[in-house]
Amino acid sequence: MRCRPAPSHVFISSCYPAEVNLRSVFSTLLLALPLSGLLLAGCHTPALPTKASEQAKVNLRAQRDMQRQQLDMIPPPSKNRYMAIHTFDEWQNPYITVQANMLSLHVLVADANTNPYGSGGILRPIGARRQELNISLDKLGDAMSSIPQSSWPYGRVIAIEEAHKTPASAEPAVRRTMETTINTLSDLGIDVYDLKEGKLQ
Repeated sequence: MRCRPAPSHVFISSCYPAEVNLRSVFSTLLLALPLSGLLLAGCHTPALPTKASEQAKVNLRAQRDMQRQQLDMIPPPSKNRYMAIHTFDEWQNPYITVQANMLSLHVLVADANTNPYGSGGILRPIGARRQELNISLDKLGDAMSSIPQSSWPYGRVIAIEEAHKTPASAEPAVRRTMETTINTLSDLGIDVYDLKEGKLQ
């Protein structure tokens, strides 16, 4: 069998059928593509941090240090005062309800009436002194350092819970927010207490 030269507009000539040669060409291309991708990736240079981003980090560290200093004025937590409490109705320190993209901060304001008679009764219910504030996660440090010392009767410890009736689709986001919240509170020097489990996080 003699090999006939291919017409001028055909770039592949061979004694084998055209589909065999095309298959080999595509195989070669498929093998070459990953290698070319690696070469291109290797040439990529990561972006260097800008002066603005570096300054933002410095400002954040300075702000966090100031928040810690303010919180250090609150006494360390006293376990014998709160470890036996397992309901939020009895809890007198601040506590946080974690939602997917927001935190609800609950703070019990100190009773202006120092007379213990009638405290917690119908005329002076504890719930009437509890205030709720919705905050974003980035404002957590400011919120914690703004709570008056009188609202920390157990010392520097806070209770935490997930939002009730969270849709299944929102549960992963709530867990991520919970983890970030606990890490931020720990960085501020605040113990995190799980009321239901009766243990520190």
